[in-house]
Parts: sequence; structure tokens; C-alpha cells
Amino acid sequence: MFKAVSEQIKRIAIQKTEVIKQLESLFVGRVNVYIDYANVRPWANRLDWHIDLKRLKRFLESFDNIDAVKFYYGTLSGDAESEKRIEDVKDLGYQVRTKPVKIMNLSIDVSSIDLQSPALLKSFISGALLKKYDIETIEYLNDKFKEMNKQGIFAIHDQKCNFDVEIGSDMLVDKEKGGVESFVLWSGDSDFHDPLTDLLKDGKKVILFATARVVASELNELRSKGLFIFDINKIREFICWKREIPR
Repeated sequence: MFKAVSEQIKRIAIQKTEVIKQLESLFVGRVNVYIDYANVRPWANRLDWHIDLKRLKRFLESFDNIDAVKFYYGTLSGDAESEKRIEDVKDLGYQVRTKPVKIMNLSIDVSSIDLQSPALLKSFISGALLKKYDIETIEYLNDKFKEMNKQGIFAIHDQKCNFDVEIGSDMLVDKEKGGVESFVLWSGDSDFHDPLTDLLKDGKKVILFATARVVASELNELRSKGLFIFDINKIREFICWKREIPR
């Protein structure tokens, strides 16, 4: 049952009665929410608006059968801003699971390779796509690396911190513990195909919160097995930055 926890949410809900009714019908029994923030945060580039984590938490709190909102995101060790972000999310009431972000050094040194060789590009481009490139394209990309080498740049840094295993494991553990009827996942990553399939086979309600064009085809295929995909644009007014609320 939806019970607005603030006057602002109440005012918006009056204009969004159909959306609230839909969510109430989706949130069956006890509900757990799992937010893969590394997957969710970049959605702003497609949406052209940003998710306010404080407003999101308050909105979810308005559904009295949501038992837990679990938040997964990496911490850049030694980075004050990153560490503060995690503490701020904890203070908002999320159940936070974090781990150190891995920093990877990727070589872009082409001094010892043939400029027509795809050897270096394999670290950045999928093999299936690389096979589609002609020699001219490969040589062009390697030449760009060569230009960077002339500037003294021989490696680039990349960050990696994936929570697919942790989120999938937590969902299945929560299922085994019993009591949770509806599992709400904020992500669009294909790696969740197997745990979501297991939940659906066990008769659980599974709802994927995502946005258009970010849901992997493997997850879209689960619609036929009962997965419901909810477009977060429907709740924009509840969860976006206040200055981005449509007038």
C-alpha cells in the first residue's frame, strides 16, 4: 500500500494515480529492491535527467511493503569524494554493499606491433566487432595510439567494480530465507539472466526497473516467463533532481 511519506510526494502522487496503482499491483507481498548503481548511474546520459538518491529512497519508503532497499557500488580507496558518497548513501537508509574499485593499467604502446595488427585493439574492442573491421580501420586506430605514444602516453587507466555476482547471490539467498515475494532489480545487465530465471521458476514476482534501450536482449526474453520491465520515466517526477522536475 502506498502512503506518501512527504507532502511533495503526496502532491505528485495525485497527478500520477495510475502509476501508483500499477506499482501497487506489481509490489506483491514483501518486497526487496536491489540497485546496481554502476549500471544505473550512466542512465542519466540517455534519460537527460538524473536520479536523486534521497528522493528515490523517500519514494520507495512510501510503499509500506518494501522491506529492504539494497545498494551496490564500488569505493575508490583513498578518494575522499568516493568514500563520502558511500557514507552519504548509508545515511539515507540504504543497505549498502561496497568493495574497492580495481584500477587497471591498459597498454596502448604500439612501438612493438605491426600497425595492421589487431593485437592491441583486442583489449578495447570485442572480438566479434573487431572481425568486422577492415585493415584500413585497424591501421587508423593503431595510428591514433601511435600519436598518443608520441605525446608520452603509453597506457590508460580504467576502473572496474562489478557487483553482478553479489547481487545475484543476495537475491537467491533472500529467496531461500523466505518471506520475500517480489524482487525489484534496478539494472539492465544480461549477467542477471540466470538468477532472475531461478526466481521466476520459483514463482516469485520479478520486476526490472530500467529505461528504454538499456535492457539486454537476454532479459527482454524473460518477459515471456513473467518478468515485468518498468520504465523509470514513469516515476521521473518522484525521483529526479528537483530542478529537473518537468513543469
